[in-house]
Amino acid sequence: MDPIILIFIGLVVIIGSILILKLHPVLALLFGAIIVGLLTTEDHLLQFAQSIEMSDAEISAFVNQPVGKRIATAFGNTASKIGILIAMAAIIGTCLLRSGAADRIVRAALRLLGEKRAPAAFLSSGFTLAIPVFSDTVFYLLLPLAKAMRLRTGKNYLFYLITIVAGAAMAHSLVPPTPGPLFVAAEMGVDIGMMMIAGLVVGIFTIIGGYLYAAWANRKWTIPLRDTSDVSISELEELMDKEDRHLPSLWLSLTPILLPVILISGNTITRAIQAEGLWQSSFSFIGDPNIALTLAAIVALGTLAWKEKDRQKLKSYIVESLKSGGLIILITSMGGALGGILQQTGIGIRVQELSSDYQIAILPLAFLVTVVIRTAQGSATVAMITSVGILGGLATMGELGFHPVYLALIIGCGSKPFPWMNDSGFWVVCTMSGMTEGETLKTHSVVLSIMGFIGLFVVMILAKIFPLI
Repeated sequence: MDPIILIFIGLVVIIGSILILKLHPVLALLFGAIIVGLLTTEDHLLQFAQSIEMSDAEISAFVNQPVGKRIATAFGNTASKIGILIAMAAIIGTCLLRSGAADRIVRAALRLLGEKRAPAAFLSSGFTLAIPVFSDTVFYLLLPLAKAMRLRTGKNYLFYLITIVAGAAMAHSLVPPTPGPLFVAAEMGVDIGMMMIAGLVVGIFTIIGGYLYAAWANRKWTIPLRDTSDVSISELEELMDKEDRHLPSLWLSLTPILLPVILISGNTITRAIQAEGLWQSSFSFIGDPNIALTLAAIVALGTLAWKEKDRQKLKSYIVESLKSGGLIILITSMGGALGGILQQTGIGIRVQELSSDYQIAILPLAFLVTVVIRTAQGSATVAMITSVGILGGLATMGELGFHPVYLALIIGCGSKPFPWMNDSGFWVVCTMSGMTEGETLKTHSVVLSIMGFIGLFVVMILAKIFPLI
């Protein structure tokens, strides 16, 4: 069976399970993975294993694995990457809200910028923070501020949410040192500095489009601030009524947000300049995202413990945050399991065949290939890495007619459109924000798709006007 048909069947199972049968997303994703896994033949698995250059022994073991084992392995691989990050980020978010630190930051931002500029502040902050930090982590860090701002202003919750998503998502795919653009630039021989500058330029155009859509969507739809598993609206409102003197200081409130950014950036910089000795060894430890978020969580916990003297309440807050984080980890990991099963159908190979059958302009072709892979398996980073494997051979300046940085950027833009239920980021935004699946599709998914297409046109225009060769 054609991998494209398998992808379509998986999509129908998942969307039908959620929208028609009203099943929990975890079950819908699991059922989708099982159905696709059962329909995936040994030939599909063999092709996939050969494409990623497994050894003969590994291929034999992989092809003979039962469906349940393959799903569990993909689930575990995703959980190992994001489990600790989400758990620590959930604690940070709860502590920022419960201690009043998020409200302190919001009050300071309102005094400095005014209420009207708050969405622009979220957009620029999300874009800046996502250069050294994963976009999901940026969303975890800024979401408590969006909730606090919504309670403070009484409106524009959707505006705040979409601007955070828009800023963080584009930097994640265009500007090194995040893994996707870093890998693409390295594979295509593009200088990292040039990739950063070009990514910033294209990114600015795309997030402007994202901001305009966010403003339009905010006028069209009203998304209420709903109870989530970690905190209720009534509890948030009680926190917002505190006087300034009962809130943590601004520098202490900002520390859990800025600390991981500084540590992770420091680790990136020391590796980039190939620093040695104490600096390198120190940052390789504390600059690891898992350790950096853990240290930030400790600071946030200390701030909450200082403000909340009732130790039973303090314990209950942490339990609530971990319950919330556990659900997100479960949904996100199941999305990763589905993505892994979809990849094993050989969709990457099928897309490569299609791209060789239909000769179109290189930049739109690269964009289309990346969009198909992104939609099929969910991960933007995996889509970029896979597309480079398919199209990397085109990245010679003599054949392209323009600098390969434009091809690298177009792959980054192509990793944005059409995120749906097999994307871990979709579930992070959906569950943490309190939006329904339908609301997330028409806001989060649409804004990323719009920005991806804006990026396509911007890169094509720049490659035409400034080929850089």
